[in-house]
Amino acid sequence: MVRPRKIFAQHWLKSEKALDAIVKAAACQPNDGSANTSGERILEIGPGTGILTRRLLPLVQSLVAVEIDFDLCKLLIKQLGKTENFLLLQGDFLTLDLPSHLAAFSNFQNPNKVVANIPYNITGPIIEKLLGTISNPNPEPFDSIVLLVQKEVAERLYAKPESKAFGALSVRVQYLAECELICTVPASAFYPPPKVDSAVVRLHPRQIATPAINPRKFENLLKLGFAAKRKMLRNNLQSVVDRDRLTHLLEQLEINPQARAEDLSIQQWVTLANELEVN
Repeated sequence: MVRPRKIFAQHWLKSEKALDAIVKAAACQPNDGSANTSGERILEIGPGTGILTRRLLPLVQSLVAVEIDFDLCKLLIKQLGKTENFLLLQGDFLTLDLPSHLAAFSNFQNPNKVVANIPYNITGPIIEKLLGTISNPNPEPFDSIVLLVQKEVAERLYAKPESKAFGALSVRVQYLAECELICTVPASAFYPPPKVDSAVVRLHPRQIATPAINPRKFENLLKLGFAAKRKMLRNNLQSVVDRDRLTHLLEQLEINPQARAEDLSIQQWVTLANELEVN
């Protein structure tokens, strides 16, 4: 068996309960052979030893897995290489041009769901590649994204306004997707156990009802607003808007003038950014 490697932040998930929760959250609908069903096309990032892969394969039309570890790729090819609905790509997901690699494999093109136990040290960049950014969202969003991530990061992803975990990441992700907690996963569920607990989250990409007029300026406003969370918003934003003007605008929007960045909802943030853009 291939041993977990620290260089790739590898921890093998061994909990049957956690695996069941991930598969259930993926809500895969297998092809029943009728004309109006096509089955699910899954993208798995970092399949590792294939423990989750093997559970998903019987439920999906196709599964394309991206694995950076060459030794694990050899293991996966040996065990699953003859499975017709399985395709393995060796490489770094963050730099991989997935559409071009799938161009020659019609059955694996345009995966509609992501299911993955991802390396915790690159969680942010992976989520950004899957969702895009506020100013450059993914033009072909997935139906759903199920990820096993560090618990602390999960808490920030689904955090609500006025909570300690709510921050710029919460706003950026929730602007692009609905996020829900599926379950928590203790460190003991892995080999070797990581130093932190984990959680399974599910993202449903969406279009917000009232989008930002100027997405790039909105992103900059968020960066400034959350730069010092203990400060009031009017202090954090004084480099881009006069304090008195912002105080007046917050009052017009029925937002406490002494509010901090984490006190505003996603829609309030968008409304504030749009008002600053037009006034």
